[in-house]
Amino acid sequence: MKNTDLLAIVENNARKWLTDSFDNETREKVKDMLANDDKEELINSFYKNLEFGTGGLRGIMGVGINRMNIYTVGAATQGLSNYLKKAFAHLPEIKVAIGHDCRNNSREFSEAAAKIFSANGFKVYLFEDLRPTPELSFAIRELGCQSGIILTASHNPKEYNGYKAYWDDGSQIVAPHDEAIVEEVKKVDVADILWNGDESNISILGSGFDKKFIENAISVSINPDVVKRQHNLKIVYTPIHGTGVKLVPDSLAAAGFTNVIHVPEQDVVSGDFPTVISPNPEEPAAMDLAMKKAAETNADIVMATDPDADRIGVCTKNDKGEWIIVNGNQTALLFLYYIITQYKKMGKLKGNEYVVKTIVTTELIAEIARKNNIEYFDCYTGFKFIAEVIRENEPEKKYIGGGEESFGFMPADFVRDKDSVTSCVLMAEIAAWAKDQGKSLYELLKTIYMEYGFSKEKMKYVVREGQQGAEEIIQLMEKFRNNPPVELGGSKLAVVKDYLKLIEKNMITGETKPINQKITSDVLQFFTEDGSKISVRPSGTEPKIKFYFEVQAELSDPDKFDCVDERAGEKINVLMEQLVK
Repeated sequence: MKNTDLLAIVENNARKWLTDSFDNETREKVKDMLANDDKEELINSFYKNLEFGTGGLRGIMGVGINRMNIYTVGAATQGLSNYLKKAFAHLPEIKVAIGHDCRNNSREFSEAAAKIFSANGFKVYLFEDLRPTPELSFAIRELGCQSGIILTASHNPKEYNGYKAYWDDGSQIVAPHDEAIVEEVKKVDVADILWNGDESNISILGSGFDKKFIENAISVSINPDVVKRQHNLKIVYTPIHGTGVKLVPDSLAAAGFTNVIHVPEQDVVSGDFPTVISPNPEEPAAMDLAMKKAAETNADIVMATDPDADRIGVCTKNDKGEWIIVNGNQTALLFLYYIITQYKKMGKLKGNEYVVKTIVTTELIAEIARKNNIEYFDCYTGFKFIAEVIRENEPEKKYIGGGEESFGFMPADFVRDKDSVTSCVLMAEIAAWAKDQGKSLYELLKTIYMEYGFSKEKMKYVVREGQQGAEEIIQLMEKFRNNPPVELGGSKLAVVKDYLKLIEKNMITGETKPINQKITSDVLQFFTEDGSKISVRPSGTEPKIKFYFEVQAELSDPDKFDCVDERAGEKINVLMEQLVK
């Protein structure tokens, strides 16, 4: 398409925002864009619609069809309302819950959504102020809602906001409802949105409801006696300017921990995230202030939550006394190792328990489950798929934990999404249990590796911007799919799993068998004879192709950990050089 043709389409889209359906401030901003000789902002704001996908909305805030604003939020809410009326036509009343995080405009967006839902005749529960995403999931289940939304862009930069939609079990929406809702949202015009809400249909959720959530959060404690003994465990906690600021410290206190050390600069609730570039606990820079505070106070553990408090970051001291970030795979290992070993010791295992991990998460979790005769399930990336596994197995089987490599864990099923609030309570107990044995979390990880085998994981992504970049990503996936490597890192390729075709192929025997997943996904996995696993998939939200590497080794002596870890890192580097160009 020529630039002149694109500009004509963009200007036509923009002029539609000059009608009386839009407020004066919005119309004036659009006029300024149209009058500006530099058309970059106009094009970026109006060249396409901000798509309501299967994960909801996420985008940069501003005026235009490709931006997060009151009108794109309104269209999403009206489309969801239209679908809920069809799906729950048999009910006398439809109920929804609404939450929001600390981001700029999140409160305005959530209040607008509440009015629209109420104007559609729904009973609406709106949190009085910012709240963690897991509390929204809990509210849907606790209050018997049919749906819910939360305004958040998770750990994206400050320019972004987002809109996540949930179903009646408290999980983000999956098939068949996800695609059907997308189609309903596409049909909505601004003139169709019911803006004038019925205030009598809106109830406010406050501290009383927080108390219910905290009661459930602390119920995950397995060994309260160890908390009593180590109640003075030095815990540095940071919400990174987000929604965990109150509920995480309150939950830790309710669980019995008496020495929570704050990072004052990051207790400041702000959508501008003034102390960080990216409010992401995976990023060392975001954890820097907390680790400095830990060094000053000789803390036992650092915990952090992202802005909407669904993901948990954990730091511990290594053998050299340096504070390091525990990666997402290791965090999941610590949780599941503790849960399983404690349940086993206390005789709580009844034979119907299971754990869940995503396909790109470490295989060591599967090994721990197998060796303890506990069933485990693999699912696609995203906690909505973990929630789907729970839904399909309840009430016959008991869920005892599940996680993924990107700093997410769900310790209990009263929430059906990542839950950092409850995870912080349980992780503090794990640190207390380790200290009770004279160990740090770092030493506890070594214990796990000694017992179940060592693994090291690393993720790398390649960015390919624009239409050409999108085509390059498609071509790269086709290349890997049609011509997989014969060997990787000096080891023969043993198995290829293609989740787009749902076929697993043994590269040694040529045998194929189906993969047990309901839907397809554009993911490839390569397994080598020496136990390495490489997963390749395009990002669903960014112009990236992601590579997940995992290599395995034996750790027979804890004093050799650094050596084994270094060799594993070198092996991953070889794999990266081979696959990532």
